[in-house]
Amino acid sequence: MAGDSPSIQALRDLREASCGPVAGSADGVPTVTQDLSENVILTSLDDLHNWARLSSLWPLLYGTACCFIEFAALLGSRFDFDRFGLVPRSSPRQADLLIVAGTVTMKMAPALVRLYEQMPEPKYVIAMGACTITGGMFSADSTTAVRGVDKLIPVDLYMPGCPPRPEAIFDAVIKLRKKVANESVADRRQLKQTHRYCTVAHAMTPVEPIVTGAYLRAETQVAALKPGAGLPMPALETADAVQTSEPS
Repeated sequence: MAGDSPSIQALRDLREASCGPVAGSADGVPTVTQDLSENVILTSLDDLHNWARLSSLWPLLYGTACCFIEFAALLGSRFDFDRFGLVPRSSPRQADLLIVAGTVTMKMAPALVRLYEQMPEPKYVIAMGACTITGGMFSADSTTAVRGVDKLIPVDLYMPGCPPRPEAIFDAVIKLRKKVANESVADRRQLKQTHRYCTVAHAMTPVEPIVTGAYLRAETQVAALKPGAGLPMPALETADAVQTSEPS
């Protein structure tokens, strides 16, 4: 029965004829051709997943103050940020990028946190403008401006300026894309931020009120506010009196 078995060379010829699409060398070993190397990509699941995410960041169509005017300029044909794969979404459940553009007040803070929590993971935040990062010009004497949006939600990238130009937003998005490209699915749980408060507390000193009501309680004001009281009106001079008073 040993004579009925095919030879090694016959098996190689059968393999090359039936299931050997790759051209072989003289000794029967398959070789990778130039055409095959240009059409086959070897990568990892993390790189493929990150490449798909960084090429399709969907920002939330949301703004709080004047920095949103610069962000809205990107929607036009002059800057055209759709070429970066950024598609603005009106629903937080379909967005993965939150660009906080403008001053955040304490009245708007609960709505901002609610929108952030409705966004699916993984999600990213860009703090746009000085007022968003530190409170800006309102950080000295305003009682309603939040001194930094990172008191409310975690921030991935800070973009200073007052306001930043649309080109600065492009630069911030490119830096964010580099961060997304280096992420790993296995390490995402370890890199997730566990707290929100990443900045200093408010340093506000209480002062005595300037308007105390002492002006309204003054005697002159009380007398003037009595019924029938009024300021004395000057006497009106007639034309005849003016003529007699002139020197001859």
